[in-house]
Amino acid sequence: MTVITAVIRGLVMLFPTIMMVSMPPAARAITAEEMLADPALETRARTLSKQLRCLVCQNQSIDDSDADLARDLRREVRTQILTGADDQTILIQLRAKYGDYVLLNPPVDRATLALWFAPVAFIALGGLLVLAARRQKQAAPAILDPEDRERVDRLMRQRRQKGRPKR
Repeated sequence: MTVITAVIRGLVMLFPTIMMVSMPPAARAITAEEMLADPALETRARTLSKQLRCLVCQNQSIDDSDADLARDLRREVRTQILTGADDQTILIQLRAKYGDYVLLNPPVDRATLALWFAPVAFIALGGLLVLAARRQKQAAPAILDPEDRERVDRLMRQRRQKGRPKR
């Protein structure tokens, strides 16, 4: 391996790290006036906000979203924390109000079975289709016209005759 190849290979391996370090930190949607004064309560609020989906964004948590609805949900979470509600109670109340879709990781139950198992089913179906296509391709008989069939038979007879040991 030449020195140039080694340098290029090293740069390629370091590229993701270089990109991550050189990128600016992600902008947070939470403003200073939303934050709670108590760091422990703020940590709880942020943890809950990361578990809740912004209902108007594309698969973004309310912690990361700038949408008005996300801001309202963050405010609601912080209000409930200040009133003394525990995390589970807050999640239950929000689920009752907005449905399972508000959770970034919805629970596995009758209503969400399709969400959880559809990807596995599609992968399995794709695998079965590939196997069926391969079997069909292997099982398809070669159709030869009579001339080709005669030629193959003649070649096979010649091969058998050449392959016999002499006595």
